Amino acid sequence: MKKLFALFLMLAVALSACGQAAPQSTIRFAYLPIVDSLPLFVAQKEGLFEKNQVKVELIPVTSAPERDQLVQAGQADGVINELLNAMQFNKDGVKLQVVRHALLADANTGHFFVIASQQSGITDVAGLKNVEIGVSQATIIEYVTTRLLQGEGFSKDEIKYIAIPKLPDRLALVLSGEAKAVVLPDPLASLAVSKGAINIIDDTKNPPLGASVISLTKDLIDKDPIAAAAFLKSIDEAVAMINADPAKYKAVLAENKVVPPDLMDQFTFPVFPGATVPSQADWDDVANWALESGILAVAPAYADSVTGSLLK
Repeated sequence: MKKLFALFLMLAVALSACGQAAPQSTIRFAYLPIVDSLPLFVAQKEGLFEKNQVKVELIPVTSAPERDQLVQAGQADGVINELLNAMQFNKDGVKLQVVRHALLADANTGHFFVIASQQSGITDVAGLKNVEIGVSQATIIEYVTTRLLQGEGFSKDEIKYIAIPKLPDRLALVLSGEAKAVVLPDPLASLAVSKGAINIIDDTKNPPLGASVISLTKDLIDKDPIAAAAFLKSIDEAVAMINADPAKYKAVLAENKVVPPDLMDQFTFPVFPGATVPSQADWDDVANWALESGILAVAPAYADSVTGSLLK
């Protein structure tokens, strides 16, 4: 028995010294069926989680509130969200830490789009002044739209919103003309445009505004940093595969019902970002807007809520 124990101890020490100690946690990751989630699907399909010795359970959710409830209940260890959502989680103590960008707009591919109805008569940004724009209020979508319109010279009084929380409702209302303008993410924005709606402005003008991020619970990072690092290594490898040959993963988008079938042929893959985190300036701008809007009374500190410790 003593010899067996000594052998086991020597093996454990050897594995640790080689940096091959297997993580102990199963990471439960809640995801929405959005383009931002593609690296998760690819990491699973290509066996990257197994390769990097991390157990991952992908949990599908249909809405952001459902996703957030899983985190609050301790039933999810990671999510794709936005800086505003991370702030709301951490307002009473650090629950989540942002560890990666998930998706960013770039000069060629937007993330959020202000779409006008074909029947509205709106053809340019000026036409949005004093027009009620359908958004999910007190969310990153309202923040992005406000900052885009302010960048075009709109005053606070010229920016109007109407609450349309559900994305399918926003799409249906702008196509029917019942809503003059709404904000949609891709691929719903592309679907709306393909049916005659007009893209007025999007976050290609200011890519950091609509960035989505990967957030892990502080509890996971503190208790099992090896698992957290292995998970993110798998995501980084999946991102490299997607960016190298995006067409290879069209079927993955279809299987996970991310892109409507009638849009698949013309769908343009975004370039997924590498291993980066939002800057202090990005965080501060969202925080300032949330404070001005009364969404937050106090903004959590950047250093507590965003960590670059897992970038390598």
